[in-house]
Amino acid sequence: MRDWSLSLGDPLYLSLAADARLCKPDYVNDHIWEVEIGAADAERAAVSLNTTFGLRARSMRLFLRFTENNNSVIDPNTFVSKPSLRRYYPNFLTLDFVPLEALNVTTEFWVPESHAVAGRVILTNKSNATRNLKLEVCAALAPLDGQSIIPTQQQLVNILAGQTSGIAPVIFMTGGPKHGPGPHSSLLLELELGPGSTRQITFAEAALDTVPASFELARRSAARPWEAERTRIEMLDASQVLDIRTGDADWDAALAFSQKAAHGLFFSGSEKLPNPSFVNARHIDNGFSHKGDGTDYAPSWNGQTPLDAYYISSILQGAPQVTKNLVLNFLSTQNGDGIVDSKPGLAAQRGKLIAAPLVASLAWKYYQATQDDAFLADVYPKLIKFFWAWFSPEHDRNRDGVPEWDHILQTGFEDNPLFDVWHPWSQGLDISLVHSPSLEALLYREAKSIVKIAKKLGKNEEETMLVQSQAERIKTSLIAGWNANQSFYSYRDRETGLVSTGKEIAHKKGNGNMRPKAEFESGVRLLIEIQTQSPAAKRPEVEISEYFTKSKGETEIILGHQFQWRSGGLVATTQKLFRRIGRVSVTGLDEKDKIVVKLIDTSGEDITLALPLWAGVPETQQANAMIGRNMMMADRFDRPFGMPSLPLSPEPEADPVSMSVHLPWNQLIGEGLLAYGFRAEATRLTAHLMNAVIQNLKQHHAFYQRYHAETGAGIGERNSLNGFVPVGLFMQTLGVAILSATKVKLEGKNLFPWPVTIKYKGLTVVRAAEQTVVTFPNGESAIVKDEQPCIVEM
Repeated sequence: MRDWSLSLGDPLYLSLAADARLCKPDYVNDHIWEVEIGAADAERAAVSLNTTFGLRARSMRLFLRFTENNNSVIDPNTFVSKPSLRRYYPNFLTLDFVPLEALNVTTEFWVPESHAVAGRVILTNKSNATRNLKLEVCAALAPLDGQSIIPTQQQLVNILAGQTSGIAPVIFMTGGPKHGPGPHSSLLLELELGPGSTRQITFAEAALDTVPASFELARRSAARPWEAERTRIEMLDASQVLDIRTGDADWDAALAFSQKAAHGLFFSGSEKLPNPSFVNARHIDNGFSHKGDGTDYAPSWNGQTPLDAYYISSILQGAPQVTKNLVLNFLSTQNGDGIVDSKPGLAAQRGKLIAAPLVASLAWKYYQATQDDAFLADVYPKLIKFFWAWFSPEHDRNRDGVPEWDHILQTGFEDNPLFDVWHPWSQGLDISLVHSPSLEALLYREAKSIVKIAKKLGKNEEETMLVQSQAERIKTSLIAGWNANQSFYSYRDRETGLVSTGKEIAHKKGNGNMRPKAEFESGVRLLIEIQTQSPAAKRPEVEISEYFTKSKGETEIILGHQFQWRSGGLVATTQKLFRRIGRVSVTGLDEKDKIVVKLIDTSGEDITLALPLWAGVPETQQANAMIGRNMMMADRFDRPFGMPSLPLSPEPEADPVSMSVHLPWNQLIGEGLLAYGFRAEATRLTAHLMNAVIQNLKQHHAFYQRYHAETGAGIGERNSLNGFVPVGLFMQTLGVAILSATKVKLEGKNLFPWPVTIKYKGLTVVRAAEQTVVTFPNGESAIVKDEQPCIVEM
């Protein structure tokens, strides 16, 4: 069991919540805590537990005070030895510190279930004298309504209790405490410690509907067998987490925190979703459903997307069953037409879109780690049905065998300025009108995964030939989207197959006619913008005609309901193509409203356009050019803290979106680099991503949804899955795949600047620059010097 020694200034992640592997967390009423071991604000500086009960209180704090000879200390900055983190698990941590001279203290915090938290304080007198000490557990509640924490009694036991937003937090302490003198409400124990002696005290907080109910739960939590529970937690962690030891302690901490935090995102399965599912972030403001059923949760808590599932499965290398459960959750939503929902949630939430085609890739990934033939046989028919569902007229609107996205929410890049409507610099183009290389790459890879599964199961060739044929059709479309000048892929119009550069052709204020007199060599699609201060009150109607007179040429009418809200007004895209524009008529506007008519712009570039690299689509020469001219160029995607969403920012205000590093996309592109033999480049990318995460764990003790590519600053939601270290990419770059405690796959060589040791269930792999030593649980060992892929097993 690894002991850490991490203090302020080191990478730290100190969130605690109920662990679904050890209890059944309450999805609609989940209390999440954060530990602080120091704060810039002297009034708040303490060894403390903090929560808001999911925004049902402004704040709730539990903290420790130590007193000897009328000298009281709370602030860790005044301790003889400041707190350091020794052990961390999703629901449990251990801190060591010395608050007073020769008084060693170990404090453990544990979240046994969703409505309670417990603590144990172990004090050891290292001096040669008998000492009289006071230990206080203090509490401070800032309620939204109700009352602050006050000293009171329950069943003749001294406790602390308060009320906020329908819950009653109660603090209980073992040992028969008194109520403390203040200034904070506290429970106080007077202790006499002889030379070298040790004393331990347990306390617990619980928050249910009433004080008596909270008191009973707090008392039960404090009475649980602490050592047995801790041993259970440690054994579970050792069986599902890779112990990775590099030559850099910061890297080791970030890799460990990411795996443990990922386990901490899970909730138990339910009637609505059969297997454990995860939320995307778990922090103190999360966890409470006002409706009581979870259907009102924000996007980070209302379901799992295929891209998020792929990323969390890559992080949890030591728990392959997670991947299996996620695949089964998706397939449990499949309807008679083969459609799998894009975002199934534990409260029966549904994305109500077809899922991004990553499910077969996930299934094959799980099989490669486990060789679970029964699982493959079970899911294969459903995966085939799901694959073909993408080619129905609902998704392949022009029946060319190459589908289109239905909605930006399917893509995993909701801020894409070509299609997004929420930012003033975005275009708001209808995504279903373009061929997207990201979707085509996913479908191509999905087809390849299905063919591999079929061959493994011995399915007939005719069935796989149809899938192969469809894959080749998709590949042909991707090839057509290759921009040789830029060595990159492009968005193209669904009908013309051409890249369009945006250009304004007409504008006016208020109702009336415009006569652009514009002609084009091939058909063009138009974007209609309505700039107005009151988009909700507008029902404009726009008519576009090839000629000024209605009797001639192509005409399209865009009705009010076809417009989409966007920042600053409304936007719509024409369904028809025009070779000329003779007249544009508009009604339903105020005189101050403005209409702008543009050619659609599909020339924008973003990181998702590199996905064909992950899918294995480009030929070697194209891949080399694409990587050299794009992924490894400092003015394109090669930035100090990872690959940004866009190589260029459309406007200065767009910088947080343009320069945001999405780690799931970086993981996929990194896998593509490795597939084409660019191990050194993948190693460099991994280091950039690690630096971003470590910087924020040091400065803010948190992961973030995204990171700024140039500064590494955290962007978006705290403690988000999308900001965890890409453990999977690190392992693939290292060239090590742990298949079991007795089986390891090795490939390539270690290009990191130090040897890496990986421990898992008694297995030890030491990966140096020139050789790898594999030691199995029974003591047998093997030395491998070959860079060619190989399996080493006991």
